[in-house]
Amino acid sequence: MSIGTRKSHNNILSVLALAVILICSLPTSAPLAQNTQPYQATLVVHADRPGATINRNIYGHFAEHLGRLIYEGLWVGENSTIPNTRGLRNDVVAALKELRVPVLRWPGGCFADEYHWRDGIGPRDKRPRRPNASWGGVDTNAFGTHEFMELCEMLGADAYINGNVGSGTPQEQMEWIEYMTSDSDSTLANLRRQNGRDKPWKVPFFAVGNETWGCGGHMRPEFYADVYRQYATFVKNHSGNRIQKVAVGSHDDNYNWTEVLMAQAARHMDGLSLHYYTLPTSNWDKKGSATQFGEKEWHATLIRTLRMDEFIQKHSAIMDKHDPQKRVGLLVDEWGTWYDAEPGRDMGALYQQSTLRDAMVAAVNLNIFNRYADRVRMANIAQMVNVLQAMVLTDKEKMVLTPTYHVFRMYKVHQGATLIPVDLNAPEYKLDQASVPSLHASASRDAEGRLHLSIVNLDPARAAEITTTGASIKSVSGEILTAPAINAMNTFDQRDVVKPVRFSGYKLQGSQLSLSIPAKSVVVLEIK
Repeated sequence: MSIGTRKSHNNILSVLALAVILICSLPTSAPLAQNTQPYQATLVVHADRPGATINRNIYGHFAEHLGRLIYEGLWVGENSTIPNTRGLRNDVVAALKELRVPVLRWPGGCFADEYHWRDGIGPRDKRPRRPNASWGGVDTNAFGTHEFMELCEMLGADAYINGNVGSGTPQEQMEWIEYMTSDSDSTLANLRRQNGRDKPWKVPFFAVGNETWGCGGHMRPEFYADVYRQYATFVKNHSGNRIQKVAVGSHDDNYNWTEVLMAQAARHMDGLSLHYYTLPTSNWDKKGSATQFGEKEWHATLIRTLRMDEFIQKHSAIMDKHDPQKRVGLLVDEWGTWYDAEPGRDMGALYQQSTLRDAMVAAVNLNIFNRYADRVRMANIAQMVNVLQAMVLTDKEKMVLTPTYHVFRMYKVHQGATLIPVDLNAPEYKLDQASVPSLHASASRDAEGRLHLSIVNLDPARAAEITTTGASIKSVSGEILTAPAINAMNTFDQRDVVKPVRFSGYKLQGSQLSLSIPAKSVVVLEIK
């Protein structure tokens, strides 16, 4: 992570189709309390045209050493009064387990390119204290390789390790991998055993550097392509562990970077990263408030987060040219909202509240990743706890779940399911001269044959009365996430202001399904 520039039709359906008629009027720039009349739209779910499998890793997370993410947010130590298991706090781990976290990226971010793994092993009282040059303060190294791998095991998540290219060496990287994954009688494998871990860990993903175009070394793509090929040579497999090698990719619209890396190093990589953060203003010096905003900022945020579709489409087109078999995955391993620091808080800590607006951003992006399941193999929201678009916020012993957390819990039904294409024909939600779609959706079918449909109503003022037509539907159930205000949030004093409830706004008569979906809401339906 670095602070820098980021950026219907009707078909005959053979199995099941949903045609959604929404009755609402075209949005304008009037206040939220006005213009609440219905508009009309259609949504068709093509269950007869199954697509790629939605990789569960699209629902991945990111934990970097900054602010109160690692220390307090995840790690409190065995002697803490906060209930913990081997130093990892029980409440946060339990909450995250509910999300079925598939993969966790660590230790950075920018921090990765100043992190030396030997600092984080052995007795904690003997580990060196190092300045955190990227985010300020001093890192005690109490949370290192063993603690991270323990966390992954608790969560049932795969480990995604980010190697140090900026200030490290190929040898350091090679030895770290041996330490973690070798079951041999080597000195490094025995050092791991000496430090309390007999059985080697599995490390499925290893990134060769981070943002080498910025905080990871300010390299040109041609230079990094050579560096990547050198370092990747020494990412070795041990004892049956098979590592997928990830190369540093572009930020938002740096398409030349993707062109160069794919042309010069594609055959040496399994994945190429992409970073994009949503800023309401696109101005890194004045990003906007996380909580104090109106409809103008709501609309601007949606415009900018929807650019993720453009970036994935265009980077994928370049990758398709060099890799038509789609062997190399596109990994959006940093994404989410980024706002100005709250008054009185350390800017470097990147602590950020999460509102209903962030839930909308999360749902829209997850829909986009689902749609590009043929190329997008992983995505990691930034970040897991207390930083940027977090799942969980903590304050010493207190913990609260954010609106973004609830979207991830609702959307976990898509993990590993088969993409079902959707077509939308809806009026735009307009404000002044700018517009976004009023509806956003994705769908999938799981191994048990259940269809899951996620619909986001981006319009903050207009509810939708929906009538569906199609094949016979036996049952419908679901959840809805909404709130009275666009900047509604959960706090330590009011924890359930934004929380999913059972969706009851439907009527099913034979194959006729009618839905009533409020404005500014996220709905996930299960259809049998």
